[in-house]
Amino acid sequence: MKRLGSVFIVFGLGLLASPAVARAQAPGGQAPPPPKNLQILPKDISRPELIARMQGISQALGVRCQFCHVDDDPGRANDMASDEKPPKNMARAMMRFTGDLNGRLATALGKPAAEITQVQCATCHRGVPIPKQITEILAETAAQKGMPAAADQYRELRQKYYGGQSYDFSEGALAAFAQREVQANKPDEALQYLQLNLEFYPKSARTYLGMAQAYNRKGDKDQAIKNVEKALELDPENGQAKRMLAQLKK
Repeated sequence: MKRLGSVFIVFGLGLLASPAVARAQAPGGQAPPPPKNLQILPKDISRPELIARMQGISQALGVRCQFCHVDDDPGRANDMASDEKPPKNMARAMMRFTGDLNGRLATALGKPAAEITQVQCATCHRGVPIPKQITEILAETAAQKGMPAAADQYRELRQKYYGGQSYDFSEGALAAFAQREVQANKPDEALQYLQLNLEFYPKSARTYLGMAQAYNRKGDKDQAIKNVEKALELDPENGQAKRMLAQLKK
Protein backbone atom coordinates (compact mmCIF):
# COMPACT_ATOMS: atom_id res chain seq x y z
CA MET A 1 0.00 0.00 0.00
CA LYS A 2 1.64 3.28 -1.14
CA ARG A 3 0.56 6.62 0.28
CA LEU A 4 0.29 9.78 -1.84
CA GLY A 5 -0.77 12.34 0.73
CA SER A 6 -3.96 10.77 2.09
CA VAL A 7 -4.34 8.41 -0.88
CA PHE A 8 -3.86 4.63 -0.62
CA ILE A 9 -2.86 2.77 -3.77
CA VAL A 10 -3.58 -0.93 -3.97
CA PHE A 11 -1.21 -3.45 -5.57
CA GLY A 12 -1.21 -7.22 -5.71
CA LEU A 13 -3.67 -9.31 -3.72
CA GLY A 14 -5.37 -6.83 -1.48
CA LEU A 15 -5.77 -4.14 1.15
CA LEU A 16 -7.65 -3.44 4.35
CA ALA A 17 -8.96 0.10 3.99
CA SER A 18 -12.06 2.24 4.42
CA PRO A 19 -14.66 2.60 1.65
CA ALA A 20 -13.50 6.18 1.18
CA VAL A 21 -10.28 4.83 -0.30
CA ALA A 22 -12.22 3.57 -3.30
CA ARG A 23 -13.17 7.11 -4.20
CA ALA A 24 -9.74 8.61 -3.63
CA GLN A 25 -7.77 10.30 -6.36
CA ALA A 26 -4.09 11.10 -6.67
CA PRO A 27 -2.93 14.71 -6.17
CA GLY A 28 -3.85 17.01 -9.02
CA GLY A 29 -7.10 15.16 -9.69
CA GLN A 30 -5.39 12.34 -11.55
CA ALA A 31 -6.65 8.80 -11.13
CA PRO A 32 -4.27 6.59 -9.13
CA PRO A 33 -2.24 4.10 -11.16
CA PRO A 34 -3.85 0.70 -11.76
CA PRO A 35 -3.00 -2.20 -9.45
CA LYS A 36 -0.11 -4.43 -10.47
CA ASN A 37 0.53 -8.17 -10.34
CA LEU A 38 -3.10 -9.29 -10.16
CA GLN A 39 -3.06 -13.02 -10.83
CA ILE A 40 -6.49 -14.17 -9.60
CA LEU A 41 -8.74 -11.15 -9.68
CA PRO A 42 -9.57 -9.65 -13.09
CA LYS A 43 -6.93 -7.20 -14.25
CA ASP A 44 -9.67 -4.72 -15.17
CA ILE A 45 -11.41 -4.96 -11.79
CA SER A 46 -12.67 -1.60 -10.56
CA ARG A 47 -10.90 -0.01 -7.61
CA PRO A 48 -14.03 -0.02 -5.37
CA GLU A 49 -14.63 -3.71 -6.09
CA LEU A 50 -10.98 -4.58 -5.50
CA ILE A 51 -10.92 -2.80 -2.16
CA ALA A 52 -14.21 -4.42 -1.12
CA ARG A 53 -12.83 -7.86 -1.98
CA MET A 54 -9.68 -7.22 0.01
CA GLN A 55 -11.65 -5.93 2.97
CA GLY A 56 -13.68 -9.13 2.95
CA ILE A 57 -10.55 -11.29 2.97
CA SER A 58 -8.82 -9.35 5.73
CA GLN A 59 -11.91 -9.33 7.92
CA ALA A 60 -12.53 -13.04 7.38
CA LEU A 61 -8.98 -13.84 8.53
CA GLY A 62 -8.75 -11.14 11.19
CA VAL A 63 -5.55 -9.72 9.66
CA ARG A 64 -4.24 -6.49 8.15
CA CYS A 65 -2.39 -5.69 4.94
CA GLN A 66 0.98 -6.69 6.41
CA PHE A 67 -0.11 -10.31 6.70
CA CYS A 68 0.26 -10.79 2.93
CA HIS A 69 1.94 -7.63 1.70
CA VAL A 70 5.17 -5.69 2.18
CA ASP A 71 3.41 -2.78 3.84
CA ASP A 72 4.50 -0.58 6.75
CA ASP A 73 7.41 -2.94 7.44
CA PRO A 74 10.11 -1.11 9.45
CA GLY A 75 12.94 0.03 7.21
CA ARG A 76 11.21 -1.23 4.06
CA ALA A 77 9.61 0.58 1.17
CA ASN A 78 5.97 -0.43 0.72
CA ASP A 79 5.55 -2.83 -2.19
CA MET A 80 2.04 -4.24 -2.44
CA ALA A 81 2.89 -5.97 -5.73
CA SER A 82 5.68 -8.01 -4.15
CA ASP A 83 5.24 -11.78 -3.83
CA GLU A 84 7.86 -11.96 -1.06
CA LYS A 85 5.54 -13.03 1.76
CA PRO A 86 4.36 -16.69 1.59
CA PRO A 87 0.81 -15.98 2.85
CA LYS A 88 0.14 -14.03 -0.34
CA ASN A 89 0.56 -17.07 -2.58
CA MET A 90 -1.32 -19.18 -0.03
CA ALA A 91 -4.20 -16.74 -0.36
CA ARG A 92 -4.08 -17.05 -4.13
CA ALA A 93 -4.18 -20.84 -3.85
CA MET A 94 -7.23 -20.65 -1.59
CA MET A 95 -8.95 -18.22 -3.95
CA ARG A 96 -8.43 -20.69 -6.79
CA PHE A 97 -9.70 -23.51 -4.61
CA THR A 98 -12.89 -21.74 -3.50
CA GLY A 99 -13.53 -20.51 -7.03
CA ASP A 100 -13.26 -24.04 -8.40
CA LEU A 101 -15.39 -25.45 -5.58
CA ASN A 102 -18.13 -22.90 -6.02
CA GLY A 103 -18.11 -23.59 -9.75
CA ARG A 104 -18.71 -27.30 -9.11
CA LEU A 105 -21.37 -26.96 -6.39
CA ALA A 106 -24.33 -26.29 -8.66
CA THR A 107 -23.67 -29.45 -10.68
CA ALA A 108 -22.82 -31.56 -7.64
CA LEU A 109 -25.93 -30.52 -5.72
CA GLY A 110 -28.25 -30.40 -8.71
CA LYS A 111 -29.35 -26.84 -7.98
CA PRO A 112 -29.33 -23.60 -9.97
CA ALA A 113 -26.24 -21.54 -9.36
CA ALA A 114 -28.37 -18.74 -7.88
CA GLU A 115 -29.54 -21.08 -5.10
CA ILE A 116 -26.07 -22.24 -4.05
CA THR A 117 -24.52 -20.83 -0.88
CA GLN A 118 -21.06 -19.75 -1.92
CA VAL A 119 -18.02 -20.94 0.01
CA GLN A 120 -16.07 -17.88 1.15
CA CYS A 121 -12.99 -17.18 3.27
CA ALA A 122 -15.17 -16.66 6.34
CA THR A 123 -16.81 -20.06 5.85
CA CYS A 124 -13.73 -21.69 7.37
CA HIS A 125 -11.60 -18.92 8.85
CA ARG A 126 -14.27 -17.18 10.98
CA GLY A 127 -11.93 -14.31 11.89
CA VAL A 128 -8.67 -16.23 12.46
CA PRO A 129 -5.76 -16.77 10.04
CA ILE A 130 -5.46 -20.53 10.64
CA PRO A 131 -8.91 -22.16 10.78
CA LYS A 132 -8.34 -24.87 13.38
CA GLN A 133 -10.95 -26.19 15.79
CA ILE A 134 -10.44 -25.14 19.40
CA THR A 135 -10.08 -28.78 20.47
CA GLU A 136 -7.36 -29.35 17.87
CA ILE A 137 -5.45 -26.34 19.18
CA LEU A 138 -5.74 -27.54 22.77
CA ALA A 139 -4.66 -31.07 21.89
CA GLU A 140 -1.52 -29.78 20.18
CA THR A 141 -0.64 -27.53 23.10
CA ALA A 142 -1.28 -30.27 25.65
CA ALA A 143 0.98 -32.66 23.72
CA GLN A 144 3.79 -30.10 23.45
CA LYS A 145 3.55 -28.19 26.74
CA GLY A 146 1.18 -30.08 29.01
CA MET A 147 -2.43 -29.71 30.04
CA PRO A 148 -1.92 -26.64 32.30
CA ALA A 149 -0.64 -24.71 29.27
CA ALA A 150 -3.59 -25.92 27.19
CA ALA A 151 -6.02 -24.82 29.90
CA ASP A 152 -4.40 -21.38 30.06
CA GLN A 153 -4.58 -21.14 26.28
CA TYR A 154 -8.30 -22.00 26.35
CA ARG A 155 -8.95 -19.26 28.89
CA GLU A 156 -7.00 -16.72 26.83
CA LEU A 157 -8.76 -17.63 23.58
CA ARG A 158 -12.13 -17.56 25.29
CA GLN A 159 -11.44 -14.11 26.72
CA LYS A 160 -10.37 -12.81 23.31
CA TYR A 161 -12.88 -14.49 21.01
CA TYR A 162 -15.93 -15.35 23.11
CA GLY A 163 -19.11 -14.05 21.52
CA GLY A 164 -17.68 -14.26 18.00
CA GLN A 165 -17.70 -17.06 15.50
CA SER A 166 -14.02 -17.99 15.62
CA TYR A 167 -14.18 -20.91 18.07
CA ASP A 168 -16.79 -23.10 19.68
CA PHE A 169 -16.85 -22.20 23.36
CA SER A 170 -20.22 -23.84 23.99
CA GLU A 171 -20.85 -26.25 26.84
CA GLY A 172 -20.73 -29.25 24.56
CA ALA A 173 -17.41 -28.58 22.80
CA LEU A 174 -15.01 -29.64 25.57
CA ALA A 175 -17.46 -32.29 26.78
CA ALA A 176 -17.49 -33.96 23.38
CA PHE A 177 -13.71 -33.76 23.11
CA ALA A 178 -13.34 -35.31 26.57
CA GLN A 179 -15.62 -38.16 25.54
CA ARG A 180 -13.32 -38.91 22.62
CA GLU A 181 -10.41 -38.97 25.08
CA VAL A 182 -12.28 -41.52 27.21
CA GLN A 183 -12.92 -43.68 24.15
CA ALA A 184 -9.20 -43.44 23.35
CA ASN A 185 -8.50 -44.78 26.86
CA LYS A 186 -7.19 -41.45 28.13
CA PRO A 187 -9.47 -40.86 31.13
CA ASP A 188 -7.03 -38.64 33.01
CA GLU A 189 -6.78 -36.25 30.07
CA ALA A 190 -10.56 -36.32 29.72
CA LEU A 191 -11.02 -35.37 33.36
CA GLN A 192 -8.76 -32.36 32.98
CA TYR A 193 -10.79 -31.06 30.05
CA LEU A 194 -14.01 -31.68 31.94
CA GLN A 195 -12.74 -29.84 35.01
CA LEU A 196 -11.87 -26.94 32.72
CA ASN A 197 -15.40 -27.03 31.31
CA LEU A 198 -16.86 -26.78 34.81
CA GLU A 199 -15.11 -23.43 35.30
CA PHE A 200 -17.48 -21.96 32.75
CA TYR A 201 -20.45 -24.34 33.01
CA PRO A 202 -20.66 -25.37 36.68
CA LYS A 203 -24.19 -26.71 36.23
CA SER A 204 -23.45 -28.83 33.19
CA ALA A 205 -25.03 -32.25 33.67
CA ARG A 206 -23.30 -33.42 30.49
CA THR A 207 -19.91 -32.56 31.96
CA TYR A 208 -20.57 -34.47 35.18
CA LEU A 209 -21.79 -37.44 33.18
CA GLY A 210 -18.57 -37.31 31.18
CA MET A 211 -16.60 -37.30 34.42
CA ALA A 212 -18.53 -40.34 35.58
CA GLN A 213 -17.58 -42.14 32.36
CA ALA A 214 -13.94 -41.16 32.78
CA TYR A 215 -13.80 -42.36 36.38
CA ASN A 216 -15.54 -45.57 35.40
CA ARG A 217 -12.88 -46.14 32.73
CA LYS A 218 -10.25 -45.63 35.43
CA GLY A 219 -11.97 -48.22 37.60
CA ASP A 220 -12.97 -45.69 40.26
CA LYS A 221 -16.57 -46.76 40.79
CA ASP A 222 -17.23 -44.54 43.79
CA GLN A 223 -16.26 -41.37 41.93
CA ALA A 224 -18.20 -42.53 38.90
CA ILE A 225 -21.37 -42.93 41.00
CA LYS A 226 -20.79 -39.57 42.72
CA ASN A 227 -20.54 -37.74 39.39
CA VAL A 228 -23.44 -39.47 37.71
CA GLU A 229 -25.59 -38.65 40.73
CA LYS A 230 -24.53 -35.01 40.37
CA ALA A 231 -25.54 -35.16 36.70
CA LEU A 232 -28.97 -36.45 37.70
CA GLU A 233 -29.30 -33.78 40.36
CA LEU A 234 -28.85 -31.17 37.65
CA ASP A 235 -30.89 -33.02 35.01
CA PRO A 236 -33.31 -35.46 36.68
CA GLU A 237 -34.74 -36.62 33.33
CA ASN A 238 -31.39 -37.56 31.80
CA GLY A 239 -32.03 -41.10 30.56
CA GLN A 240 -28.37 -41.86 29.87
CA ALA A 241 -27.43 -40.91 33.42
CA LYS A 242 -30.23 -43.05 34.85
CA ARG A 243 -29.08 -46.08 32.90
CA MET A 244 -25.45 -45.54 33.85
CA LEU A 245 -26.28 -45.19 37.55
CA ALA A 246 -28.30 -48.39 37.48
CA GLN A 247 -25.42 -50.25 35.86
CA LEU A 248 -22.88 -48.86 38.33
CA LYS A 249 -24.99 -49.89 41.34
CA LYS A 250 -25.51 -53.46 40.20
